[in-house]
Amino acid sequence: MRIDLNCDLGESFGAWTMGLDSQVIPFITSANIACGWHAGDPLVMDATVAACKAAGVAVGAHPGFPDLMGFGRRNVAASPQEVRAYVQYQVGALQAFCAAHGVVLRHVKPHGALYNMAGKDEALARAIAEGIYAINPALVLLGLAGSKIIEAAAAIGLPFAREIFADRAYEEDGALVARGKPGAMIHDEDFAIARVVRMIKTGTVEAITGKVIQLQADSVCVHGDGPKALAFVQKIRTALKSEGVAVQAL
Repeated sequence: MRIDLNCDLGESFGAWTMGLDSQVIPFITSANIACGWHAGDPLVMDATVAACKAAGVAVGAHPGFPDLMGFGRRNVAASPQEVRAYVQYQVGALQAFCAAHGVVLRHVKPHGALYNMAGKDEALARAIAEGIYAINPALVLLGLAGSKIIEAAAAIGLPFAREIFADRAYEEDGALVARGKPGAMIHDEDFAIARVVRMIKTGTVEAITGKVIQLQADSVCVHGDGPKALAFVQKIRTALKSEGVAVQAL
């Protein structure tokens, strides 16, 4: 059994620092780098690509809505045509830094509200998949397991990877519980790690209602912006190894 361990990185902006990027990078296998619209800026993008190259971590683009103040977590009424262009614009920007460092861009993972909206909206999901395919049909689209994003990639022959979350609760339909709802975030590290192991080994997870639902996992997302981020990433990697699960990039 094998799993990718991904983290959203490069989310600092100007003089504002977010996340424990330099500390977390050695323990992950893939990085989703912000492209300047929900977070990140050109200098941060450049430095993050360089850091990932030095650590041997696979690089992916993390495009979101143009919403710096809302950190890309606010829904935007964008058409499928706009979403396609948004994604291509941001992927192209990160691809330039990858080319400058001699790094191959491996995947694309939508961010925040764009990720959640496209997970349920077939038209938006297809716009994202088609936008990526037009740039490079070998790029992997990383999306929520069981979501419209995965269906859209499969429909056009774009490689995809199904993502699960260590620290987020699930609804019965497989969607993530909205951050504003009670119980949306899981703070108990031991519980979260045991839950991830179960998801990988059995393909099931208990929804917030208590119902057991099915899912498949190719990659686990661990957030790098919390105060315990480093300890959590270290613990989850150790736990996976002890369970005989190989941790490797997509």
